[in-house]
Amino acid sequence: MTTGIELDRITRIVDGETHLEHISLRLEPGSFNVVLGRTRAGKTSLLRVLASLDRPTSGAMREDGADITRADIRRRSVAMVYQQFVNYPSLRVYDNIASPLRVQGLDAKEIDRRVRDTAARLRIDKLLDRLPAELSGGQQQRTAIARALVKGARLVLLDEPLANLDYKLREELRTEIRGLFRGKDAIVVYATGEPTEALLLGGNVAVLDEGRLLQSGPALDVYRAPTSERVGLVFSDPPMNLLDAEILPEGEAMLAGSRLRLSGPLASLPPGPCRIGVRPNHVRTSPGSDADMRLAAVVEVAEIGGSETLLHASAGGASLSALFEGVHRHALGAPIDLFLDPQRLFAFATDGRLLVAPETHGPH
Repeated sequence: MTTGIELDRITRIVDGETHLEHISLRLEPGSFNVVLGRTRAGKTSLLRVLASLDRPTSGAMREDGADITRADIRRRSVAMVYQQFVNYPSLRVYDNIASPLRVQGLDAKEIDRRVRDTAARLRIDKLLDRLPAELSGGQQQRTAIARALVKGARLVLLDEPLANLDYKLREELRTEIRGLFRGKDAIVVYATGEPTEALLLGGNVAVLDEGRLLQSGPALDVYRAPTSERVGLVFSDPPMNLLDAEILPEGEAMLAGSRLRLSGPLASLPPGPCRIGVRPNHVRTSPGSDADMRLAAVVEVAEIGGSETLLHASAGGASLSALFEGVHRHALGAPIDLFLDPQRLFAFATDGRLLVAPETHGPH
């Protein structure tokens, strides 16, 4: 018998607007799944369908082989955590966490055990007598997560739960959330708009764009080999550079106004037009080897973000971005040589299909 949850060509249309289109996805018991997409990609719509809060316009949803497309959420084992802190303001932290267990009718001793155990795991066990208004933002979100966890739900949905927290709190909670579900049978679905977060959380990733599922699979595999330009753009922060190229005979290419020698995986490309993709963190200002491809560029703007510098440049009429560690000052309009490692480059067909992905055994 098929276990877990299966979405079969789920479509949801609201007031003539398509929120989800032909989504097919399987979620296995004990899996951690990240739904990655930009604003209005359909992430929240997908989570609400999974929770049985919204019904699809067409398609089917099955759990352990049984059709639950029209199921009532009250008859399912689901817990959900939202981007906004959703706590009962008049209840103590203890009672906020205990509320779903009281609805289930558990006895007071079992409720107390579960509440205190869950609070300890989320490091809010010393805050149980406080009201939500007396908590920091991070503590409030920990309370909301604890209330979802304490139920022991089979399906746990987290809709960008860390988006409203500062950087340090996001880092702390992200690490904790992944660990909280390790070794559990629950299906966890975590929605985010941040590619870096999707990689750090690991597990499986489903890349959404405009309500469509572009690609799914182990997060690192999808990151390393996006099946299309659109996946490469969504699963890259800053977005992947895409440069028009013309592959020439004898292993050369016209790229960003320069005639360059191809090597590595790109050398196998047939003559004709394509698009070369390179992530900004793989653009350098000095060569790493004799095989590196040099582009003569002009600085358009340099954004200094404290620990990183994002450089925007123009090369042969093409715009590209480069991300460097540390502070690097570049004068507007100054000439600059940028270098691309052929082993780090992607090639896409003119229709957006992946032709070549970098061959590497490590993250890239």
